[in-house]
Amino acid sequence: MIGNTYAGAAIIGLSAILDKAQPGRTHFNGFLWLGAGSDAFALTVTEAIAARRDRAPHTRDYIARRTVIDYATYAATAVKLR
Repeated sequence: MIGNTYAGAAIIGLSAILDKAQPGRTHFNGFLWLGAGSDAFALTVTEAIAARRDRAPHTRDYIARRTVIDYATYAATAVKLR
């Protein structure tokens, strides 16, 4: 849905998990970065998630408002930023 976000993938994945996580559940997550190592962690969600979950848009909301561009547009933009 969003392509390769590189280092952002770990945070986007965690955000998507917390959008739906239920109190008392433990979520195990692992991330592998080629050439940079890997990480793994376990989260146990508390009751506090209910009071905090809707303070910001959910991950799916951010994805829904994205602007899709083709590679030529991306490449032209990347050149201008250098």
